[in-house]
Amino acid sequence: MDDHTALSQLEGLAYMLGIPVRYEKIAEEDVANTGGLCRLKGECVIIVNSRTSMKDKIQTLAKALKNFDLHDVYVRPAVRELLER
Repeated sequence: MDDHTALSQLEGLAYMLGIPVRYEKIAEEDVANTGGLCRLKGECVIIVNSRTSMKDKIQTLAKALKNFDLHDVYVRPAVRELLER
């Protein structure tokens, strides 16, 4: 699976779970921060640094989505593999 497809699939999984994904420009001095899962007004939100590479965006989404129970959710095998890394 190419990176664009992987990112799209992870975004779709977040959407299915009702978790908004926001791409934000994180300050240049914090460029090493790729983002992650946070609570905003009591709701889970995944913040992704829009300045990072495609691979970092995929890794950020996968790491954030690992925190949720996905046993009863259909996840494509290639996407599940990303989540299990």
